[in-house]
Amino acid sequence: MIIKPMIRSNICINAHPVGCAKETERQIDYARSQKAKRGIKTPAEGGKGPKTVLVLGCSTGYGLGSRIVAAFEYGAATLGVSFEKEPSEKRGGTPGWYNNKEFDKEAGKAGLKFETMNADAFSDECRQAVIAKAKEWGSKFDLVVYSLASPVRTDPDTKTLYKSVLKPVGKPYSGASLDMMTGKISSMTAEPAVGDDIANTVKVMGGEDWERWIKQLSEAGVLAQGCRTVAYSYIGPQLSHAIYRDGTIGAAKKDLEARAHNIDDALKAIGGAAYVSENKGLITRSSSVIPIITLYLAVLFKVMKAKGTHEGCIEQMERLFAERLFTAADNGAGQVPTDNEGRIRIDDWELDPAVQAEVDKIMPAVTEENLGELVDLAGVRHDFLTINGFDVPGVDYDKDVTDLTSIEA
Repeated sequence: MIIKPMIRSNICINAHPVGCAKETERQIDYARSQKAKRGIKTPAEGGKGPKTVLVLGCSTGYGLGSRIVAAFEYGAATLGVSFEKEPSEKRGGTPGWYNNKEFDKEAGKAGLKFETMNADAFSDECRQAVIAKAKEWGSKFDLVVYSLASPVRTDPDTKTLYKSVLKPVGKPYSGASLDMMTGKISSMTAEPAVGDDIANTVKVMGGEDWERWIKQLSEAGVLAQGCRTVAYSYIGPQLSHAIYRDGTIGAAKKDLEARAHNIDDALKAIGGAAYVSENKGLITRSSSVIPIITLYLAVLFKVMKAKGTHEGCIEQMERLFAERLFTAADNGAGQVPTDNEGRIRIDDWELDPAVQAEVDKIMPAVTEENLGELVDLAGVRHDFLTINGFDVPGVDYDKDVTDLTSIEA
């Protein structure tokens, strides 16, 4: 069959196997090029960077980028966990399934140690499987990346299913929404949180599960001396705070940041540390449906590309590893620069006052007629499509795909 993107309201509901694999390959190539450029040493080359890395939420976005950098730039053994829909010959799987398959293929060719688990990372059964694998390897994790994003989570103790929502708090929020495929701008309104919306969202996307992971890994004795753990968050510009930072998702992110201090205290016993990295805004499956965010990102990309500071997932994660987490001699775990709340600010280029001033100047002037001049519509559209394996250079999208379990062209 010929696979074309199926898009509904800024959501792509299918994936191209070859495109997903090709985009993952591009990110791997980038990590390898940065290894050469920065002179990063693997353990076999005398490097003191991460040796065994657990990535929770390894299949897309920042999680995938983190795993690629750890493996292909630093030479680490990686154990990745994500929950994917597997394809059949005639029925497609999730983008993450294809990304993981390409990672596994390339890691095997490179002689790297790896394991990819298709499992619910919110479950204690998954935690026990990860612990068992670490013991089978005879290894301990010196870096744990927490990059889970899900609309639902089942509490392992009560078996209660919680659902997260993206809503403002206190009053409705209205903002312009950019349809990335048509270039149409419309107004979108989100109604405020009611009842248990905030508490439920914190249960799903807050730090409770992260804390549970570190506790069980620690009790099982599979965390190395000096182990670090990092989770990912987003602050964003003032214009989005009402829907994001000060909304239900923001409440969850603040819980994540608060629990980082608890985890940090617990890891001190083994000389470890916990961090939240505040990352740059990017087009993702979730950000694409948030009022104002797509338009903001289209303007932001335009401004940052003109300044030469724009980054995608892989570029951002590579800089996080090389310039924040592993800065000591021979790429060892050096002193981590943080803000006064202990957070890593890899969003520094996005929130540069000069960048934000220019974005603030452009945003009110944007219309459908001047999109081509004022925003990077092609850039956000490309990023949106590549998440699902479309618009990837080097892929023949007119070629018949006969087996949806294969990532070979």
